[in-house]
Amino acid sequence: QVLKCEYAVRGEIVNIAQRLQQELQVKPDSKPFDEILYCNIGNPQSLGQLPITFFREVLALCDHPAILDKSETQGLFSADAIERAWQILDQIPGRATGAYSHSQGIKGLRDTIAAGIEARDGFSVDPNDIFLTDGASPAVHMMMQLLISSEKDGILCPIPQYPLYSASIALHGGSLVHFFMEHYLNTQESFYLLLAKSKGITVRALVVINPGNPTGQVLSEDNQREIVEFCKQEGLVLLADEVYQENIYVPEKKFHSFKKISRSMGYGENDVSLVSFQSVSKGYYGECGKRGGYMEVTGFGADIREQIYKVASVNLCSNISGQILASLVMSPPKVGDESYESYCAERDGILSSLARRAKTLEDAFNNLEGVSCNKAEGAMYLFPRISLPDKALKAAKVEKTAADAFYCQRLLNATGIVVVPGSGFGQVPGTWHFRCTILPQEEKIPAVVSRLSDFHKSFMEEFRD
Repeated sequence: QVLKCEYAVRGEIVNIAQRLQQELQVKPDSKPFDEILYCNIGNPQSLGQLPITFFREVLALCDHPAILDKSETQGLFSADAIERAWQILDQIPGRATGAYSHSQGIKGLRDTIAAGIEARDGFSVDPNDIFLTDGASPAVHMMMQLLISSEKDGILCPIPQYPLYSASIALHGGSLVHFFMEHYLNTQESFYLLLAKSKGITVRALVVINPGNPTGQVLSEDNQREIVEFCKQEGLVLLADEVYQENIYVPEKKFHSFKKISRSMGYGENDVSLVSFQSVSKGYYGECGKRGGYMEVTGFGADIREQIYKVASVNLCSNISGQILASLVMSPPKVGDESYESYCAERDGILSSLARRAKTLEDAFNNLEGVSCNKAEGAMYLFPRISLPDKALKAAKVEKTAADAFYCQRLLNATGIVVVPGSGFGQVPGTWHFRCTILPQEEKIPAVVSRLSDFHKSFMEEFRD
């Protein structure tokens, strides 16, 4: 199962990039570029994004509460950050951020998150439905462990998909049952067709990533209702990856959680089994290294809930800094708080910059010969489709590599830009793509576009049929 598991966003291309980076450190002039630009993974702070000040102030005060009573702290930290730190510390047994917590996470922080979800969706939330995790990825692994007993258990995933899902399904010994993304936005017959083809496999769950990774689409409410209805009819667990809910860049689209859609359709606890994933790594906060996140688990009986809790308790608890951050993300400063205006300026500045970067890169890809790119509606990525000449396909075959991996490796060696081949996400056979983040600092985007455009022209000339 380990051998079957692949995780493209940190795969072979990234290993080559790290080797090139070491060579640059030893001989700075040895390459035709002066830095490696990691556009392979949604890791905002590694590319220069600054953390949100209020969040970091609260974290600092919680981790070192001895300074809360010092007079100079009032001058260094905002009043609402100090107040929030006291509130959080009062919820932690012994006020110790270095101690284990309840296996689902600190109760007071789960209360805060539940209130944040209620405010977002307009439907009630039970804090006991919240499991705080070390980012969304461990929560996904936990659910795969609970859903999969053998290769006869299948998980229905859209293609292209985020490799976490294919990797996790492989690690836990299940079967990935895929359908291509164009069917995702179609009628229910597409789902039935694909289920019928998965003979001998019992499909347990359907994965939905919204906003989408790697494609950046944002689903309409109609599409979401179809998906909920389908899961209800087929008795599937709906695994809703909603970690990019803040990352929407077009005014005509809005984020709606699958929990909100399900409840607005009149479905309650006994109708649809739903697991919603959220993370502090994405959004405008980008706190990937803090490893914070949660899953909200609804529509499961007490016997199943007991097993979910048991699996969570084997890991003791998630890290406390991540738990605190998850609560802050779901309950940021409010009107009247000292930090409110600076918080809004930081948040809006990051999101508006991401929207501009997405549009610039989208336009740049669409201006390249043989490349087409969908509109960047949300998330942190673009997934352009590239038509490669036969000569390039043959050269890739000689090197025993996928054609898009061949292109990406050549791009890296010529420009220092790291992107991920579409073959790592799955794609319609005979098509080629790559995934590129929109995360390089805005002032570096013109250089990225220039380097990429120059490389692409020379590549197409070299391999022109």
